Amino acid sequence: MNNNVAVLQVGPLMQTVQDTVAEVYGGVRLPDSAAGQAKFLARHGHTFDVAVTSGRFGVKTELMRALPNLRAVVNFGVGYDTTDTRQAAERGIAVSNTPDVLNDCVADTAIALYVDVLRRTSAADRYVRRGDWVRKGNFPLATKASGKRVGILGLGRIGKVIARRLEGFDCTISYHNRNKAAGVTYDYASSPLELARKSDVLIVAAAGGPESVHVVDREVIEALGPGGYLVNIARGSVVDEQALVAALLAGHLGGAGLDVFADEPKVPQDLLSLDNVVLLPHLGSGTSETRAAMAELTLANLAQFAADRTLVTPVP
Repeated sequence: MNNNVAVLQVGPLMQTVQDTVAEVYGGVRLPDSAAGQAKFLARHGHTFDVAVTSGRFGVKTELMRALPNLRAVVNFGVGYDTTDTRQAAERGIAVSNTPDVLNDCVADTAIALYVDVLRRTSAADRYVRRGDWVRKGNFPLATKASGKRVGILGLGRIGKVIARRLEGFDCTISYHNRNKAAGVTYDYASSPLELARKSDVLIVAAAGGPESVHVVDREVIEALGPGGYLVNIARGSVVDEQALVAALLAGHLGGAGLDVFADEPKVPQDLLSLDNVVLLPHLGSGTSETRAAMAELTLANLAQFAADRTLVTPVP
């Protein structure tokens, strides 16, 4: 057993990570209930110097405050917006994530949603299963996926992989970041609104966190128009979900492909009956190959921190 660090597991993790945390580091898991957590942290919170968690749970503000000797947050996943990074920076707490190893699979998910919502493949599948092909005849016409004007909100590691895949669809690509991306020839839009106005499809690949909450607001959504589409594989918080639902119900948006939601695993009830919306249960990186690579990198971060108090992939 490695006695160099005292490890707290926050939320469920991939089994191999949980087993290693327990068997190699003697880690313990934070109780799930609020009452159990309060009692546990009052007694043991001061003993932990590393928390291992995931993008779904993170180490939120109050939990971080209850861990006065915390020195690192090791995160399974590329997103870390559920962790209080501001407090971490103030206290000198290092935070890691698992970048790059999931780029391909998340980009593949974005393309799957893109094709599905435009060509209506999931809706057509339901049409066949209901027997409507026999009763009603041919399925209604869909929208061509090739040759579209696609805006990518967040041309980072994953956004660039999405863009490369879309080049194979002969799409015209533009993007918006806080700053222009180096080494790319895609058109730059100065704001999310400008990006939406020049796009048939807006793909959201921006990082989550306080700075990006509702960057895709009502005005951006309506700028896409009745013939436009939104695909979100980033974080539910980046899109104003109420405005999105309202636009879809009113016919002000052509459709949406969503892998993430504002209050997961809850999905707005109004979306469940819409055939022009594709809903996925936050499975962007959900392949056995990618999750194994994420687990390996998570454990490498933990091992390196135990050895020398540094991280393999610290976040900026």
